[in-house]
Amino acid sequence: MVQPEAAPHVPSTGAPLTCLVTGATGYVGGRLVPELLAAGHRVRVLSRSPERLRDHPWAGDVEVVRADAGDPVAVAEACRGVDVVYYLIHALGGGPSFGGADRRTARVMADAARRAGVRRLVHLGALAPEDEELSPHLRSRAEVAEILLGSGVPTVVLRAAVVLGSGSASFEMLRYLTERLPVMVTPRWVHSRIQPIAIRDVLRYLVACAQLPAAVHRCFDIGGPDVMDYAEMMQRYAHVAELPRRRIVPVPLFSPSLSSHWVGLITPVPAGIARPLVESLRNTVVCAEHDIARYVPDPPGGLLGFDDAVRLAVQRVRDSAVTTRWASASVPGAPSDPLPTDPDWAGGTLYVDDRVLASTASPDALWRVVEGIGGERGWYSWPLAWRVRGGLDRMVGGVGLRRGRRDPDRLYVGDALDFWRVEEREAGRLLRLRAEMRVPGLAWLEFHVEHDGAAPGGRGGSVLRQRATFAPRGLSGHAYWWAVAAFHGFVFGGMIRGLVRAAEERRPAPPRAR
Repeated sequence: MVQPEAAPHVPSTGAPLTCLVTGATGYVGGRLVPELLAAGHRVRVLSRSPERLRDHPWAGDVEVVRADAGDPVAVAEACRGVDVVYYLIHALGGGPSFGGADRRTARVMADAARRAGVRRLVHLGALAPEDEELSPHLRSRAEVAEILLGSGVPTVVLRAAVVLGSGSASFEMLRYLTERLPVMVTPRWVHSRIQPIAIRDVLRYLVACAQLPAAVHRCFDIGGPDVMDYAEMMQRYAHVAELPRRRIVPVPLFSPSLSSHWVGLITPVPAGIARPLVESLRNTVVCAEHDIARYVPDPPGGLLGFDDAVRLAVQRVRDSAVTTRWASASVPGAPSDPLPTDPDWAGGTLYVDDRVLASTASPDALWRVVEGIGGERGWYSWPLAWRVRGGLDRMVGGVGLRRGRRDPDRLYVGDALDFWRVEEREAGRLLRLRAEMRVPGLAWLEFHVEHDGAAPGGRGGSVLRQRATFAPRGLSGHAYWWAVAAFHGFVFGGMIRGLVRAAEERRPAPPRAR
C-alpha cells in the first residue's frame, strides 16, 4: 500500500471558510483542493478551462469559475464572497517575458481581492537570499510577493526551495538526471546549498494558513530538516532508489543556457521550464528563519526528511499513483483552440486523415488499449518516426515525447500525453488529443470506439475510427502537411492496425475482488 504524500489532514479550528484556489490545474493547486475540502472548507476554483478539471475526483465538490487570471472583471467576480485566496499562479516556462506576465496577474489579483473584501491572501513563493544576485525566476517570485503584500489584504507568503513530491518539475529533474546518468559532467550550481521540502509539508502549511490571525502579514521561510547541495541530493536519491553511487564531475564552463539544454535532453522537463529552474539553483536557497512554527507547529514526528520524501515519491511513481504532475499545467504558448466543428471552418482549410478498421475485440477491450496509448506503451506504429519527431520538437523548444503519462491506464481531460493534451474524453467511446508540439498550425488526433453487431461469429466486435485533423497556419502550414503526407500510411495506418491488433491479443482483465 502506498503511503500518501499529501499532508495529514489539518482539521478546521473554526467556521468553514470559502477558499478560492488559482492554479488548480497545476502541480500544487491540484493537490491543495482536496486537502482544503478535507479540512471542511468550501472551495471555489478559478480556471481558464474548467473542462480540464471535470475528471478530477473532487470536481463535483467544488465551484468552478471560468476566468482568465489576467482579466480584472472576471477575477473580481471570482473573488466575490471569498474569505481566502490561494494565489498559485506563475508564468514559469513562458519565455523571457514571464516576469512581466507574473507582475500583471499578481496586480489583478491584489486589486480584486482588496475590492472584494477578501480576508486573506496566501501565496507559495520561493526562497530568495538577500545578499546574492537573484536569477530571473527568483526575482520574479520576489516581485509577486511584494505586490501581494502591498495589496492591503492580510497576506502570507510561504517561501520554499525545491519541492519534493512525485510529479513536481524539480523532482522529475532530480529523478531523471540521477537515474539516467551514472557519470555526470555537471555545472557549478551542483554545489549551491539547498533546503528542500516535502510536498506534504507544503500542503500542511498552506491549509493551516487559511485560519491564521488577521494580524499575521508577512513572508515565512519553509523548508525540510535537511540542507545539502544538488550533488548530495543526487547521491542520496541514488541511495534511496537503490542505484550505484553516481560519479559527479563539476566543470565551470556550463552556462545556464547550456545547462538548461543539457537538462532538456536528459529529462522530460523542456528547456523553457528547465532554464529558470537551473538558473535558480545557482542561488543559495536556505531558510533564514522558522517562525511559521509559532503559528503552525511542526507535526509530532517532525517535518519529513529528504530521504523519506524521496522514498515516498519514488514509490508513488513505481505504483503509478501520481495524482498531479508539473505537466498538468498548460504549456505557455501552446494552442488551446478546440477542434473546429464547422465543416467549412469559416472558409479555412482543414486537412484530414480518416481511417476506420473493424475488430473482433470487444468495445471495452479496444477502449482500454486506446486509453492506454502513449507513454511507455508508445504509439503502435513506426517507433523510430515518433522518436525522431519528438527529438525534433525538443530541438526547437517544444515539449517532445518525454512528458509521458500521469497514469498508465486512465486519462483525464487536461492530462498531458507525450506531446499531446487530452481535449475530450467520453469513457468507452471517444478520446480526442490536441497537439502541443511545435507545428505551423493546429492539430488533433481523435479515436472513436463503436460497437459492431455484425462482427464474425455473432459475438459482437467493435469498430475503431481514427481521425487526424490539421488546420494549417499560412503557407508553411500547407507545406508542412504535404511534406509529411507521404508518411501518413506508415504512421496513422500503422497506428490503427496496431491498436486493433493489441486489443484482439489482450487477455480479459481478471475480475476484481469484492
